[in-house]
Amino acid sequence: MKVLPQIIKGNSHADDRGVLQFNNDFNALEVKRIYTIENRDAAFVRGWQGHKIEQRWFSAINGSFRIQLIAIDNWEQPSKDCKLFTFIINAEKLDVLHVPQGYVSSIQSLEEGAKLLVMSDYLLGETKDEYRYESDYFGN
Repeated sequence: MKVLPQIIKGNSHADDRGVLQFNNDFNALEVKRIYTIENRDAAFVRGWQGHKIEQRWFSAINGSFRIQLIAIDNWEQPSKDCKLFTFIINAEKLDVLHVPQGYVSSIQSLEEGAKLLVMSDYLLGETKDEYRYESDYFGN
């Protein structure tokens, strides 16, 4: 049974000094690499791309994103009716979306200037584990 993607809830606190965003439940021990994604505009959908063995964590650092995930059943020719998971994350709280191994993602910013932090448990070039499918492959 595949591990399901989940939101690791963050929070924020505001007082007269400013705003503090935190996520006390996210354990970054497995993270080896981080990068950011900024889509060219809010209409663009970046997808479908994923990993058989790499897991990732997403956190919006500016704006908000709709992230769709599909658990792949066959990496050479996936079923076109695989279960679709949809998440909305935003920069108001430091929520982290955990994407276990075995999923592909579709990422759309919901506003101009949105920026997504991506964390991975593999270094760049450490493994050849990138799979891409056409944006309309799953009928979305």
